Amino acid sequence: MKKYVPNQVFLFIYWLLLLFIGKAFFLSFHYSKTSQLEASDILKIFGYGLRLDFSAAAYFSVIPFLHLLFTPPIPARITRKLVNYYAIIITSLVTLLVSADLQLYSIWGFRLDATPLQYLSTPSEMLASTASAPLLLLFILFLAQISLALFLYFRFFKPDLSNHHPRAGYYLLSFCLLIILVLPIRGGWQQIPINQSDVYFSDKIYANHAAVNVPWNVGYSLYRQDKETNPYQYLPENEAQDLVQELYTYPPVSGNILKTQKPNVLFIILESYTAKLVGSLGGEKGITPELDKLVSEGILFDKFYASGDRSEKGLVALLSGYPVQTTTSIVKIPRKAERLPHLSKTLKKAGYATSYYYGGELAFANIKSYLLTAGYNRLVSKPDFPAKDYNSKWGVHDHVLLERVFSDLKTEKQPFFSTVFTLSSHEPYDVPMETKFPGEDEVNKFRNSFYYTDQAIGNFIRSAKKEPWWQNTLVVLVADHGHTFPDYEGLDTPGKFRIPLILTGGALAQTGKTISTVASQTDLAYSLLKQLNLPNQDFKWGKDLFNDQAKPFAFYVFNDGFGYLTDKGNFSFDNVSQKEIMRSGEVSEKDLQTGKAYMQVSFEDFLQK
Repeated sequence: MKKYVPNQVFLFIYWLLLLFIGKAFFLSFHYSKTSQLEASDILKIFGYGLRLDFSAAAYFSVIPFLHLLFTPPIPARITRKLVNYYAIIITSLVTLLVSADLQLYSIWGFRLDATPLQYLSTPSEMLASTASAPLLLLFILFLAQISLALFLYFRFFKPDLSNHHPRAGYYLLSFCLLIILVLPIRGGWQQIPINQSDVYFSDKIYANHAAVNVPWNVGYSLYRQDKETNPYQYLPENEAQDLVQELYTYPPVSGNILKTQKPNVLFIILESYTAKLVGSLGGEKGITPELDKLVSEGILFDKFYASGDRSEKGLVALLSGYPVQTTTSIVKIPRKAERLPHLSKTLKKAGYATSYYYGGELAFANIKSYLLTAGYNRLVSKPDFPAKDYNSKWGVHDHVLLERVFSDLKTEKQPFFSTVFTLSSHEPYDVPMETKFPGEDEVNKFRNSFYYTDQAIGNFIRSAKKEPWWQNTLVVLVADHGHTFPDYEGLDTPGKFRIPLILTGGALAQTGKTISTVASQTDLAYSLLKQLNLPNQDFKWGKDLFNDQAKPFAFYVFNDGFGYLTDKGNFSFDNVSQKEIMRSGEVSEKDLQTGKAYMQVSFEDFLQK
């Protein structure tokens, strides 16, 4: 058969087989956990894991594919030896990583990544952490893996270059096979390159972990490795901790905004909804008439700020009440994100049916793994909608998304917690409606997308008001982040981060009220749980939005800098140059130190996750 199939194909299959062997050893070693899975879960571990396996196999294939492309001018016997030596080296490395991961997973609870590198400077700690490891067993398993893999390689998969007299067709085919590797390396033609989220499929975290292949995970974490020491050491640790703790010290008095004990919660997150285009927040008039109507029917927070400038950062701040990082996001590191609290998880424990709706791809920025960890009962995303409803880039239009939500809520078990994340106001702003604001420039397209989503929200709310569940429902309307449009405001300024937060719904006891306390996304989960009389102590980065004694402040990050606001003034600070880059109103020296302390303590908390 090898006479008719290129050597490159056999090599690629070998790498896949090597990774499959690693998965089998992992599942066997952790038999106590594996035995708790269904047979279908084990099949899905291998099936869903294929995308990362294909990616890793493609990376491994690049060098031997290049060697085989240049045979001749390189003599066949030399090429054969080089490819064989390469196979031995990669096989040894892969089996070594897999064998180390077997024990480290038992200790750490996450798959091997770049974390062990932090112990290289402290070898005594590294040895101490492995003191109880069954080294003999691990060595035997290492030998078993490498022996099995190399036996299969030399018996079935090594290159056959005997009587090799390549012609033009060989070079063309070899070159095409090399180029084709780009496809499995990035995980397909989709817009977003592959990441760990693509193999997460279950609410059983062990099953998700088992689907990840270790070599890919190590390489990915090395590529994206962030600083493991806190670069924001502005103050002595005790002083920084005290300043941050002071922000959350106030009398525990809170007003009650609900008229039902256990309301449904419909949490609608609006893509890029800057306050600058919301009329009721002093923004441009006529762009969000539906939201502006809802203000008179509920509670408006007119000094509410996003914690970051990206969707995945906004999700974590809103749903986990967790501060945002500067140059990375905790949601991109599953082993850290798994340790976050979640609104969904808390409400689910309280008997809520939970669901999450998004018209795009959940794999974006590892969001899928974050949501699975949150324990939502149901995730609905782009593949769950017909292709005819897709827009040009991200997914389905917002009216289609909201129609699906409305349909599902008719039969949803109550009480429910349903999260809905819109996307039509994300560029390229190609919304399916007659143009409201003429012009082909980006700003007017943005205005049109805002208006479209506002109309979709208005239609949804009008229909929802006729449903039996409406009178027992609290609706939360909030943005994931702000925007520089329409005035191209600076990336560090408060105006870019100011966003709407509107509460409405039949379960709301108060209407037509505006709360003007300075607050941020990290406060919302804490405050909602307090209103629902549910545990909120894990959401330690939030303050009570309905307590007028709470400290009025907001903290946000941008690139490698942060902003800090109070009810008297605000400033932004560049971490690289370690200088203020903007100041407005009254900013005291204590405010400056508090902002630095928040940056320092929150990032240290992230590092320790």
